[in-house]
Amino acid sequence: MSQHLVILPILIPLIGALVLLLLTRAGDPAQRRLSVGLCVAQLLVGGWLFAQAAGGELIFYALGNWQAPFGIVLMLDRLSALMLLLTAVLALGCVMFACAGDDARGSHFHGLFQLQLVGLNGAFLTGDLFNLFVFFEILLLASYALLMHGGGKERVGAGLHYVILNLAGSALFLVALGVLYGATGTLNMADMARRLAAMTGDQTALVTAGALLLVVVFSLKAALLPLYFWLPRTYSAAPAPVAALFAIMTKVGLYAILRVQSLIFVDTPAAEAITTWLWWSGLATIALAGIGVLAARDLRPLIAYLVLVSVGTLLAGKSLGSTEAVTALLYYLPHTTLVCGALYLIAELIGQQRGKAGTRLVRARRLHQRQLLGGLFLVSAVAVAGLPPLAGALGKLLMMQAAEGVARLWFWPLLLLAGLCALIALSRAGSVFFWASYKGEVAAGRVSRAQLAGVLWLLATAPLLVGFSGPLSSYTLATAEQLADPATKITRLFGEEAMPATSLTPNREEPIP
Repeated sequence: MSQHLVILPILIPLIGALVLLLLTRAGDPAQRRLSVGLCVAQLLVGGWLFAQAAGGELIFYALGNWQAPFGIVLMLDRLSALMLLLTAVLALGCVMFACAGDDARGSHFHGLFQLQLVGLNGAFLTGDLFNLFVFFEILLLASYALLMHGGGKERVGAGLHYVILNLAGSALFLVALGVLYGATGTLNMADMARRLAAMTGDQTALVTAGALLLVVVFSLKAALLPLYFWLPRTYSAAPAPVAALFAIMTKVGLYAILRVQSLIFVDTPAAEAITTWLWWSGLATIALAGIGVLAARDLRPLIAYLVLVSVGTLLAGKSLGSTEAVTALLYYLPHTTLVCGALYLIAELIGQQRGKAGTRLVRARRLHQRQLLGGLFLVSAVAVAGLPPLAGALGKLLMMQAAEGVARLWFWPLLLLAGLCALIALSRAGSVFFWASYKGEVAAGRVSRAQLAGVLWLLATAPLLVGFSGPLSSYTLATAEQLADPATKITRLFGEEAMPATSLTPNREEPIP
């Protein structure tokens, strides 16, 4: 019976979305209670699956009892369990914040929110590439509507840009799937890895082309340079709870790259090209996003560029090619996702109490709850800049230790300079909001309990990640080692007799020279 729980992260939000879409009245208390309850249920299921995966158990769930590679297979390992739990934690904070009134600015917010979670959870659980495409489309369709929730010229313009780019990415995704299916005859990830291990001749060039197309698509989802220019405007225009949830959208691209590179393309000619692309694009993303952080004149774009800094850091860390590097980035990933989500919510609270000035870095009226908002902003700024004693500092330190040789000469200066840029920009923003604003009367409005609960829920994870750094680092190390051994997944799914003569060796990527 316990094996059927693997599908619950998809079924719970799917059924919940159908019910919520029938409750058409925006701001209905019953609708809000149901939406929060659904997120709590997903958190409980995510925690249970996380505990199951922590023991090293690999769970494969064949939908309709159609066995792989012919049927749809869900796969739960340590990485997917970590991402499911992270999504549930972030979603609960966002939906609590939205219940203060953001959900009432348009129709069907909670139903669309749950559909977004269907796409996210499905992408983290699926075991084949075509269904990865399907779940990508579900989360993207929901994100289109959530982005324009409440209307407005700015949101419509940003939404149109976002839709066009992602439609192009979806078309490229389908082309890549067609190329890979034509070369291998399968889209099941484990089955494709098994066939690629025994493949020789001209087909390897076709597989390399398909692999590079996939990485381009995932780089667009992750917002890696030069494919990141859509993100600052899109995230800045989105409603605060939606922008906070979008903090994990870029991590879906990172997850997909981790999954396909470690399982499918580990011993193929495409592996070196993918690693090189991620390394130089990741470094360039860190550099230009750091400049964007300094140049931002509004808190919302500033946070968007901080998201890009984290994306570049994570993907450059992935390309370092060692178990230690993957361990470090998996430790850093939950911290940066949750803190950036909290920052978007705090930015909304600041903007509400500054009148027409909003979150622009200009002098305006003093905030009504300056001490409360200042304290929340200070904690989040310290966390996102990577300063001790919070987990961001430890995560960056682990990644710097994982860099070896010439890689240190590139990675260390850029990572430290990006942190300095974040510290300078956030200090300037805090000075404007809380010290240099004396114009006119004190602003009206107060932070509601629901808004405060959402922010505190996300910010509380920063000290918790430090307090549980030992167990978490052990979990991420075990996750990195599990990713480095794709043969175990193939054997678990198909059996020993299904392994080709030229079997997959444990993943030992070459580091960047």
